[in-house]
Amino acid sequence: MENLMLGYSSCKVIWTLLITILGYTSCLPVGDDSVCTAEEVAKYSIVFVGKWSQAAFPKQYPLYRPPAQWSSLLGVTHSSDYTMWKKDEYASNGVRDFAEKGEAWTLMKEIEAAGEKIQSVHGIFSAPAISSGTGQTFTELEAHSRHSLVSFIVRIVPSPDWFVGVDSLNLCEGDHWKEQETVDLFPYDAGTDSGFTFSSPNFATIPQDTVTEITCSSPSHPANSFYYPKLKSLPPIARVTIVKLKRNQLGLPGSQPNLTAVGNEIDDSVSETPLDCEISLWSSWGLCRGTCGKIGTKTRTRYVRLHPANNGTPCPNLDEETECEPDNCI
Repeated sequence: MENLMLGYSSCKVIWTLLITILGYTSCLPVGDDSVCTAEEVAKYSIVFVGKWSQAAFPKQYPLYRPPAQWSSLLGVTHSSDYTMWKKDEYASNGVRDFAEKGEAWTLMKEIEAAGEKIQSVHGIFSAPAISSGTGQTFTELEAHSRHSLVSFIVRIVPSPDWFVGVDSLNLCEGDHWKEQETVDLFPYDAGTDSGFTFSSPNFATIPQDTVTEITCSSPSHPANSFYYPKLKSLPPIARVTIVKLKRNQLGLPGSQPNLTAVGNEIDDSVSETPLDCEISLWSSWGLCRGTCGKIGTKTRTRYVRLHPANNGTPCPNLDEETECEPDNCI
């Protein structure tokens, strides 16, 4: 009887231990790669460089009211429990306001609420706006071993609801922090406004669409400002470089990154996107002019919708003439 009770007690202990282990492992992130075991805190510099030039993006390039520029950068370090924005998912009200109007208030409130409710946010960071399509802005961020993901958003100005950014970039790799990450950035549509061009008037998308990447062929409409059907892909419209700050012997952050060097390096690689001429349809034929009893001529015309640039296909003749019998002859 004692042996039976001892065996029962042993099984109960093993079963309890097994449940405890299973319960613990179920709380861990899936996959060893997602677990960050590096030192608790790491500081990084983040340099955002705009590459939105008229050479790289000649179609409908905004030159005034307002000219091409970038909003301020708003970002956050967080865990996998938080998402600022994600491709193929619906944008939050905060992302909508930021992408359409550059207003950060609602998005900031959403970030703060996520941090307070589920402690998924470690810190918020921001960088100043850039007053032209090409240029750079800089700030610093702090990542934590339990909040090693980085997300940010920058609005394309002017635009209906277009932006660039990074979604949940992991700065930790197992037991160490990454030294540097460089990401080429491409435009996204927040799915909240249906405008096709940089200067389109406000036209809400009802019902709201998901966040989608804008490519050289999508949206597939000639009026779209990023529509370049002869390209395989758009050139990067921006680039972000995130560099781990080294610490000196006193444990203080080391020297700041050389912004001028980073900017010059990227400027050297600016591409020129060919832009073909776009013309209208032919007008109706004009009146036939000439002397009665003889062959006359009539003409029709068309006009240039978009002038070529960067060795794109030149415009064809804009007028055409053909023979006819003169009108109103008696």
